[in-house]
Amino acid sequence: MKITLLGTGSPIPHPARAGASTLVTADGLTLLVDSGRGVLMRLTAAGVMPPMLDAVFLTHLHSDHITDLNDVVTTHWIMSPGPRPLRVYGPPGTQEVVNGIMTMLAPDVRYRIDHHDDLTQGPDVQVTEVQAGETFTVGSATVRVAATDHRPVEPTVAFRVEVGGASVVLGGDGVPCAGLDELCAGATAYVQTVLRPEMVQAVPSQRFQDVLDYHSSVEDAARTAARGGVGTLVLTHYIPGLPPGQEDEWRSIAAAHFTGPIVLGDDLTAVEI
Repeated sequence: MKITLLGTGSPIPHPARAGASTLVTADGLTLLVDSGRGVLMRLTAAGVMPPMLDAVFLTHLHSDHITDLNDVVTTHWIMSPGPRPLRVYGPPGTQEVVNGIMTMLAPDVRYRIDHHDDLTQGPDVQVTEVQAGETFTVGSATVRVAATDHRPVEPTVAFRVEVGGASVVLGGDGVPCAGLDELCAGATAYVQTVLRPEMVQAVPSQRFQDVLDYHSSVEDAARTAARGGVGTLVLTHYIPGLPPGQEDEWRSIAAAHFTGPIVLGDDLTAVEI
């Protein structure tokens, strides 16, 4: 199994970091988790074209995690040589979001069908809204779902993807909670959004400081990983942006609470487990 951090940025635009998105590949499967700003550029850099996607997982419906889902829908449709559904799994509310995207794309879909003789129907986006406690399969992968705590954003979910003895937990945003502990138990890897509270508190903006109460700190993520006996901790979606040269500092903060390998870095940082 390979985990690639496609987008490690936050909602604030960054010239070198795309929006929240992670790629998981294993046993011929290609799974996209969240679809933030610039996701297709990063997918392409990772060697993945949109028609290669077997599924898209959404941890929640905050704009920075879905802002380029419309690009995924359109490009998956246009680049597929024949009819091929795009399967999207996400929390309740995902169908509403996809319906809105399809309404927005309606003129473009009409233009393309009118112009291309081999396009006779629009994108086929098949949405499955998932609940905590559910398990489903995508190809050879078994996927478990648990609730996360990103309140007042509700509902939010995390996914545990298991293929051939390897497992990765995609935590999304949120603070430590029972759902994350449940999924992380014995996982090979755990991917978590993190922030540095002292750096956020130094910014004189109440709106920015509001993020403190519903995101995991680096320490929180490390403690969750340690409680679960996780093999590798993968940090992403850095708040504030991870400055060049500070990787070792962030890693050392996590290492005070978690003794296993800790992965973090720029977009396209990857780890095989």
